[in-house]
Amino acid sequence: MEEAGKPNLGDYFPVLGKLDPQGIQRRMINHLLKMEQLFDQIIAQRLESRKAHDYVKRDDMLDSLLSISEVNCEEMDKNKMEHLFLVIFAAGTDTTSATLEWAMAELLRNPKKLLKSQEELDQVIGKGKPVEESDIAGLPYLQAIIKETFRLHPPAPLLLTRKAEEDIEICRYIVSKGAQVFVNAWAIGRDPSIWDSPNSFEPERFLGSEIDVLGRNLELIPFGGGRRICPGLPLAMQMLHLMLGLLINSFDWKLEDEVEPETMNMEKFGLTLQMAQPLRAVPN
Repeated sequence: MEEAGKPNLGDYFPVLGKLDPQGIQRRMINHLLKMEQLFDQIIAQRLESRKAHDYVKRDDMLDSLLSISEVNCEEMDKNKMEHLFLVIFAAGTDTTSATLEWAMAELLRNPKKLLKSQEELDQVIGKGKPVEESDIAGLPYLQAIIKETFRLHPPAPLLLTRKAEEDIEICRYIVSKGAQVFVNAWAIGRDPSIWDSPNSFEPERFLGSEIDVLGRNLELIPFGGGRRICPGLPLAMQMLHLMLGLLINSFDWKLEDEVEPETMNMEKFGLTLQMAQPLRAVPN
């Protein structure tokens, strides 16, 4: 993820592409080969397990794909499986965890909002109980916290690159056919013409609001929109509410003694948006 987020001279000066002056392409190939070897090993182990007479089918994703490949190897083969796992693993590993970390960081910087969320959880499901998927609809403030975190700290600040299929004029600018297009979701979320107090963490702005993250409201598009919207949106939204709700309903939190709240909100930009200094908090 770090390599993918580094500016590559070969992208800006195509003549340098094959030379790979920064070594980014070479290192990326090595990383991808390691991941393919890992997936290849996992698939081989599962295939060997499935040969045993006492094997119990797990009905997980790998078992399902292997069953499809046995019926129709053209529809799903080992190569396609490895690439699918690579996409899921790379896109889903640090985006959800980074968003959860940002949510906790903002709540620790705003103790009153943390307390308000804990009170909502206590009233709806009871102190210390885990949040179930069926509980999420009855926790509007928890939902607002997740939305506000996405607004301030979108996990992929420039989303994923698009390509213009034809010449098009946007706001008097000509975007040429074949051009790479980046959408700055980070800047949209902090646009003062759209949001009041755009740099403040205010979940209350979403209470009673119909704005969501499903790609229908262009002022909040952490997952993108349209036909190319992130396919992991349903899982991410479910996991974030369950994990954040569990953490703040099961513990009281404080920052480590040497951590100053005003210095902990520094961002490290890349393909994904990370905290410059990882959050360190103490649960009680």
